[in-house]
Amino acid sequence: MPLVPTAALVDDARSRGTGVAAFNVITLEHAEGILIGAERTGAPVILQVSENTVKFRGRIEPLAAALTALASGAAVPVSLHLDHVETPDLWHAAAAAGYSSVMVDAGALPYAQNVAITAGAARQLHGQGLAVEAELGYVGGKSTQATSAHAPGVRTDPQQATDFVAATGVDALAVAVGSAHAMTTRTAELDLDLIATLRDALPIPLVLHGSSGVPDDTLRAAVRAGIVKVNIGTALNIAFTGGLSAALGGGVDPRKPLSAARDAIADAVSHLLGVVSSDQQSDL
Repeated sequence: MPLVPTAALVDDARSRGTGVAAFNVITLEHAEGILIGAERTGAPVILQVSENTVKFRGRIEPLAAALTALASGAAVPVSLHLDHVETPDLWHAAAAAGYSSVMVDAGALPYAQNVAITAGAARQLHGQGLAVEAELGYVGGKSTQATSAHAPGVRTDPQQATDFVAATGVDALAVAVGSAHAMTTRTAELDLDLIATLRDALPIPLVLHGSSGVPDDTLRAAVRAGIVKVNIGTALNIAFTGGLSAALGGGVDPRKPLSAARDAIADAVSHLLGVVSSDQQSDL
């Protein structure tokens, strides 16, 4: 089916009191595995590409075109999201490449700069019909910051978040509630009370970054508390490299190990979608 807007998937999940998973794509096999896993469960998915991945690939257009082609044959709704974008030239190119949403990442900057940059980007991107996600507070694990996700004062403040949303006009907010990017163990402890407070304070959906490090039960509880968009990247990379490594046997044909890596991603995705996207979420 054709691509659908990210905002439509997020709004639908929010209205049903469940979550929608946004999986990071690096290779074509990532995307294929994500869609196989999504079709197993019947759940919609967001395919998201980070600025780092665009830099790795060299251009924004080729991977976006491939994802658009894959989505056209998918049996579930799929959207494209451009994630963690710090470079204005890149978010300006998003709409033409086929993305329907952008995460404008100025969260590492002082609050006033974050507001100014995000508000300006939101005006431009809204003019192109794109939804805008931003970040407030410190979500741990980024190489550009050394502060712990559990240090005093790094969590998203509800009053500041209310002011930020009003000043910037963003459509979704990534919040700092105890998760961290790039975690390879599932030991993150989330502040569920803070998530519920932010849900009640804000008129827009909440986003959880660093979800790979969150245990299943905590992830379910976070969705019940108010998280809507759940970003997952590292968990897929662990599955991918594990499948790839296990299948490497000295041969010269890369298709066997890449197929194993793709299958491992599909298994991880189908499991995580059962945690995040179940229509019975409130009963779990």
